[in-house]
Amino acid sequence: MHDPGHESSDAEGLRRQFEAMLAGLQPNELPTLLNQLSAAAADRFERPPSIRQRKEPLAETVVFRIRVDLDDARPPIWRRLDVRSDISLEDLHRIIQAAFGWLDYHLYRFALGGSPFDRRSELFLCPFDAREGEEVGTPVAEVRLDETLHEPGDVLRYVYDYGDSWELTAQVESVHEASEDTPWARCVDGRRAAPPEDCGGITDAESLAEVVDDPAHFDIGEVNAALSDPILSLVDAGIDARLGDLLYRVQPLDDSGAVTASATRLAASSTIATGDQLEADLLPYLWFLRRARDEGFTLTSAGYLKPADVVAASKVLPTMKYFIGAKNREVQSTPVLYFRESLLRMGLLRKHKGRLLPTRVGTKLADDPQALADHLADRLLNQKMDGFTEDASLLMLFFAAASEPGDEMPLETIGALLTAYRWQGTDGRPIQKYDLYDLDNGIHEFLEAVSSPERGLRGVTLSPTAIEVARRAIHHR
Repeated sequence: MHDPGHESSDAEGLRRQFEAMLAGLQPNELPTLLNQLSAAAADRFERPPSIRQRKEPLAETVVFRIRVDLDDARPPIWRRLDVRSDISLEDLHRIIQAAFGWLDYHLYRFALGGSPFDRRSELFLCPFDAREGEEVGTPVAEVRLDETLHEPGDVLRYVYDYGDSWELTAQVESVHEASEDTPWARCVDGRRAAPPEDCGGITDAESLAEVVDDPAHFDIGEVNAALSDPILSLVDAGIDARLGDLLYRVQPLDDSGAVTASATRLAASSTIATGDQLEADLLPYLWFLRRARDEGFTLTSAGYLKPADVVAASKVLPTMKYFIGAKNREVQSTPVLYFRESLLRMGLLRKHKGRLLPTRVGTKLADDPQALADHLADRLLNQKMDGFTEDASLLMLFFAAASEPGDEMPLETIGALLTAYRWQGTDGRPIQKYDLYDLDNGIHEFLEAVSSPERGLRGVTLSPTAIEVARRAIHHR
């Protein structure tokens, strides 16, 4: 919502300026008047430059004790939180959502120097508003909390859901020392139940009683349980921001509990594959890179590998073990074809004058499995993808990263989550596992290439290297 007080003063000023222009106006001066009115309207209704309120980050991480009040609530509805100063405003948004029991369905923003709809405030915008570019402000992910708050009395304003317009005020009450194991947030006190999502902007107890069982209810244990959600832990540990956002959105749609269970396992995970294990599992990549470096691959006139090279590649590529056919023509040995194409997509091989050669990076990585694993982790999510492919890629790597060696890739679960979220297959059908096989992202080819082969219709059974690279991918900076 906007501030009607500013609009009325703007309208009154514009009316007076219009009346002054009309005084003594000659007919031939009408075009000039119209130009002046356009300029005056632009001057009054364009958003003026924000007054910078942002501070320098603190030299040391501290804990802010902040009280967050729902504005205009009668009686007051508030939460007292201990929050690390080094989190981002995007993190603070998620903390407030958990503290007030909201579900992150709507747009939001923070503001310094005034309300979130004050034209003179400095704004910090949610990802959607930042992408749209209709407001002047900084994306929340790029701003630390201690760039907005420093000491007791400092205030940060927040609004969630521009329709219901839940406006909140966060004020620092005290500042405390932090240690390395200080959690990013915990609730230490609070009062009254928060209004639920989409209830129409209710803030008084009498109306709130119509939509919640007990308006006076507040359970600090429930709030801290929400703040300890494993997805929050993953976000705090620095997973890919796109994945964090997607997990928050699909978690409420997941009746199976697979997202929360996988996030719990992943939050407690550690390095799973190094040294000899990487060398063994990455053999298909290393074979192609070393063969291309030493001899290169001469391609046929149609651009395919020659039969002898298809035969040799089939011996090192796990997916070819149970493949039916002669295994000597690439166009009929699709796992070899798709894997070879993924090497180009990953920036490891290149085509040059009818030959397949290593890139400069590919040459460097041919004898360094550890660096090759890092390169693959970087490239699996760092490529141009449409919305469906990106969401599917993020969930595939998330579930792979949360697995144990020998687990089967849960493609049916991923398809169900994508369908429940917003995606459909051809003719409106649910997303199926074969939709994930066909993605142009190289992830399925990677998982198959570094994992043990499976006979029949089973999916990919994940190797330690598949899991390790997936974990690096979703944490890669």
